[in-house]
Amino acid sequence: MSRVHDMGGRFGDGVVMPDAPNAPIFATDWHARALAVTLACGALGKWNIDISRHARERLSPKDYSRFSYYEKWISALADLLVETGVLTREDLRGQDDASVHALASKALRAEAVAAVLAKGGPANRDSRIAASFTPGDRVKTRHPGGSALVDGGHTRLPGYATGACGEILLQHGAHVLPDSNAHGLGEAPEPLYAVVFKASELWTHPEHPKDEVVLDLWQSYLEPAPEGAE
Repeated sequence: MSRVHDMGGRFGDGVVMPDAPNAPIFATDWHARALAVTLACGALGKWNIDISRHARERLSPKDYSRFSYYEKWISALADLLVETGVLTREDLRGQDDASVHALASKALRAEAVAAVLAKGGPANRDSRIAASFTPGDRVKTRHPGGSALVDGGHTRLPGYATGACGEILLQHGAHVLPDSNAHGLGEAPEPLYAVVFKASELWTHPEHPKDEVVLDLWQSYLEPAPEGAE
């Protein structure tokens, strides 16, 4: 069973309306601050990007449905700060004792931001797992979907793509497996592929059946497609 965040291809949510080309990057000032404090807290080294994504997914369905994009970010960040012991609930309420925090030396300084952002967070790794597929191979995604490592855990296999047949478009090398990394089980790198699916394979009544969707999927999500599968 997928969580409320797994919304891809869901019917009834209306048309996605992209922002105008000249729209501001942030709709309000606090959105920019929410992004900044999230990046700054990530620099403390108490969690990784997969853990932070999973924290947003773990918000209660009621909150996830009513929160805006950056409300999800800041709410998940608050959860992570408390769960990892960086702050307490009292700290978040402004009831701290104003003493110097033990992690103060790891604070991301303004002058270091540009270099940190330029460096990014590469997830490509060496792996002992050999690639099972090459471009042009027909594959089928795992069904049922969800995490195979943790019950109800994090995965990058979208619910709408489970059990679907597609074709390997590109092999990206080996990358950190989010399903493992999000739960502190290690990076467990494995081959990663760009897989192309026909819209008619993913949805019963696609508006444009000949459209294609390309997903980056890890090897453990895939198996050879049955003979004769299109």
